Amino acid sequence: MSRTLADLRPVSVVGVGLHRYQRPSDTPYTALGVHAVREALADAGLAWQQIESAYTGTATTATGMSRLMYRHLGASGIPMAQVENASASGSTAFRQACIEVASGLVDVAIAVGVDKPLGANMPQRAAGLRDLGGNRIAPFTHFALLANRYIHDNGATPEQFAQVAVKNSRNGALNPNAQRQKERTLEEVLAPPQISGPLTRLQCCPVGEGAAAAIVASDEAIARLGLDRSRAVSVLSSAARSETVYKDENFDAALTKITTGAALSDAGVTPDQLDVVELHDAFTVEELLYIEAMGIAEAGTAAAQLAEGQFDIGGRVAVSSSGGLLSMGHPIGPTGVGQICEITTQLRGEAGERQHHGASIGLAHMVGVGAVCVVHVLGTVP
Repeated sequence: MSRTLADLRPVSVVGVGLHRYQRPSDTPYTALGVHAVREALADAGLAWQQIESAYTGTATTATGMSRLMYRHLGASGIPMAQVENASASGSTAFRQACIEVASGLVDVAIAVGVDKPLGANMPQRAAGLRDLGGNRIAPFTHFALLANRYIHDNGATPEQFAQVAVKNSRNGALNPNAQRQKERTLEEVLAPPQISGPLTRLQCCPVGEGAAAAIVASDEAIARLGLDRSRAVSVLSSAARSETVYKDENFDAALTKITTGAALSDAGVTPDQLDVVELHDAFTVEELLYIEAMGIAEAGTAAAQLAEGQFDIGGRVAVSSSGGLLSMGHPIGPTGVGQICEITTQLRGEAGERQHHGASIGLAHMVGVGAVCVVHVLGTVP
């Protein structure tokens, strides 16, 4: 019989850190990653020598990169591993760190996401696979087709998709670590260039570079190392699933529904109890699709609820308070860990102008090329 994270010993996030997401630059990935790690260590009140295991989420940079990065912090001899899982690489690295602490193998582990957009190869060519679409159906085309389907099924409008980017730009403008830090009007979001179908440039996330780090620890470590228990955020669940066979369904949303359902069930939480949600909004239509798949809104109602302000900071549930992938940015490897950083900051009540009042339960969601999905639920301990 399979077990869940809740069946093992408690795990908490005790430190988070970020290097701002930004356009590609000459900054070495080692500098990006070490900056985020040092921020997380300072936040937790730990030294690098107290970290017992490290997982690095990365997808577009290079092989064997962990050693070159961590040696700047000290050659401590800890086990380290790189994790590649497409857009869910950072989320998966965080999951592995949590599992290692929950199982009792280590007391303190770190998940680091870091990437520079140096190149990413899809596996089809190496697998010898060819299809009729070839490389013509890019991600933005896939989601533009889903947007058209949503319009057809629900009577939505292009303006309603654009409002997702308006909201998230408003949040990103308050986030010093976001790549896009400018609030946008509806007219600006709808302005050309059209990328595909109803999706304009500002409805597609920027892919740049950056880093994020999250340190997790056991209750024993928190007590032994004298860490601030009041700032520790509990990891209530961790769920990961991969694609199956779908019939007449959007596989991204179907996979999200299954994985989120498992994560919420394992955490003993219902969708209406969520206060903050960070989700995979690489394109505006995704936010509406995933909100409905998660059970936060009924099918076909997310656009109307968005217009009512239900997903604003201060609304029913703050969705993408960081600015989301649309404004925070999507540097691939760091993205999932960065979501954990945002939710941890929100649940601590330390998000400043972005703070969603009374936040105590948060959910982080990432999909990777529609084939994998990773969801975490975090909460504060009364």
